[in-house]
Amino acid sequence: MAVFTQKRPRRLRRASLAIGTIAVAGLALTGCGLQPATSFVPAVASGSIKPVDGLPEDAAITVTAKNFTEQLVLGKIAVLAATAAGFEVTDMTNVPGSVAVRQLMLEGQADMTYEYTGTAWLTYLGEDAGIPDQAEQYEAVRDADAENGLTWLPPAPLNNTYAMAVRSEAVPELGGITTLSQIAELPVDQRTFCVEAEFNSRADGFKPMLEHYGLTLGSPDGVPTSNVSILDTGTVYTATDRGRCNFGEVFTTDGRIDSLDLSVLDDDQGFFPAYNAAPVLSSKTLEEYPQLADVYDAISPALTDTELRQLNLRVDVGGEEPADVAFDWMVTQGFISRP
Repeated sequence: MAVFTQKRPRRLRRASLAIGTIAVAGLALTGCGLQPATSFVPAVASGSIKPVDGLPEDAAITVTAKNFTEQLVLGKIAVLAATAAGFEVTDMTNVPGSVAVRQLMLEGQADMTYEYTGTAWLTYLGEDAGIPDQAEQYEAVRDADAENGLTWLPPAPLNNTYAMAVRSEAVPELGGITTLSQIAELPVDQRTFCVEAEFNSRADGFKPMLEHYGLTLGSPDGVPTSNVSILDTGTVYTATDRGRCNFGEVFTTDGRIDSLDLSVLDDDQGFFPAYNAAPVLSSKTLEEYPQLADVYDAISPALTDTELRQLNLRVDVGGEEPADVAFDWMVTQGFISRP
């Protein structure tokens, strides 16, 4: 069985200059659960992903990703997959900020990234409102970005969007609640919420969510303001777990959902925009190496909310390196094997 290690990519100097420029321009790193990432990934042996037949010896791509946990894990998965397929890979993960990653892709400094449909639609393409239907949101982004020289492959099931969660032990006390629409059926004194300041003020955030589900913020028979705790970033999860409120704002792929045994309520009336992750490639690169579509299309169906919560948990709570977590997952799924 062949063993693959990262070769010295032909675009390394250009990529290094680009990342250096970005680092100077944006020294403040943001994101949830930041972890250091380097260009290191473990050596790769073939699994279901095998070297592409007839691939030129100097075939090379550059993979980029943002600098928060989930993106680091996805970026390492992308690097490992391309390496197993026989490409020389420049690992340009851990880039500060969404806009910087976007520029790398648009300017041809990077060839591949995992991006979120809602982020592209609202942040990059400047649309005023997201599309809750996941298929419609993907198709809208795919079609719009084709004009920008970017090809969106079919998205993964993972949808890293907003949600409301409840501590699992409180579910029976709240009538076995499983959906957002059931909150309106509870007594007013049980409609208590923990949210971050940003979510409280967003156009797709707390107040519009309540209105979508038939509740009015500030109304005595809806959700009185005294029922709402505005908390700092990162404390909503623990506050919800400790019973400060019944319902807390979460992101659907955050590892703390599992570590704190929170239950995510189903957005049964489709309020929140879709944020499915999808492989995005330079159209020129994909035209040169169409086999990359098969490589990443094989991985996407396995990237679910449940899987990413566990992978994110291993980094954020377990302290493991994103590259090691990505490698173990790829081996477990059979995409690659250990040398």
